[in-house]
Amino acid sequence: MSGAAGSGLFPAGTFSPDPRPSSVRSMLAAQFRLELKLLLRNGEQLLLTMFIPITLLIGLSILPLGSFGENRVAVFVPAIMALAVISTAFTGQAIAVAFDRRYGALKRLGATALPVWGIIAGKALAVVTVVFLQAILLGGIGLALGWRPSPAGLLAGGAIIALGTATFVAMGLLLGGTLRAEIVLAVANLMWFVFAGLGALTLETESVPGGLAQVARLTPSGALTEALSRAVGDPAAVSLDWFGIAVLAVWGAVSALAALRWFRFT
Repeated sequence: MSGAAGSGLFPAGTFSPDPRPSSVRSMLAAQFRLELKLLLRNGEQLLLTMFIPITLLIGLSILPLGSFGENRVAVFVPAIMALAVISTAFTGQAIAVAFDRRYGALKRLGATALPVWGIIAGKALAVVTVVFLQAILLGGIGLALGWRPSPAGLLAGGAIIALGTATFVAMGLLLGGTLRAEIVLAVANLMWFVFAGLGALTLETESVPGGLAQVARLTPSGALTEALSRAVGDPAAVSLDWFGIAVLAVWGAVSALAALRWFRFT
């Protein structure tokens, strides 16, 4: 029979199935869909990425807390967007990666035909998708509360969010890929509060000493908050915070290189 098949006696496809390895593109798409489903089905992740930012945005925009001027929503929309990016790209991703390592999920993925960069890219694409949904949702709530950004500011804000997402994904992969899951759980949640506080220091310009505010801007959360605030905060004073953009780029590059060097699958 094999001789008959080899001599062309039977048409192509007679002896099927004809198993072949999937293309890298299809494997990457499947990995992306899997990671996105896991993110959206996780109740704790949704609490961190959706419920808390929405509650903070509505509460801080309505309640008369602090001296943030008349247009409070223009102050808090970019700040809460930055916090949402940190929640999804850093805290949630670091914890997810750490527990994937603990339970052997990453090790099993590493044994498949999907290359290492494809595993990381699938996770990153899922995070980018969730951040995009967050931005639309928070932006819609902000518009309902009176936020009126300029079109140029929205374009700049989108680019800054993309850069911030890449930076915090790299930091999350570095943390989740190097330490034990229990340590990552504690450190990632603690860093969420630290990052939130550092970002808030860039908002309270009147009551915070100038030197402390400048130190906060050297951190990734402070840089992201300040850059977003300048881009989409006041529509009459749209500007690009090149210093904050540079800080984010440096943090992202260093974290990515460190993750490539020390990331472990087990």
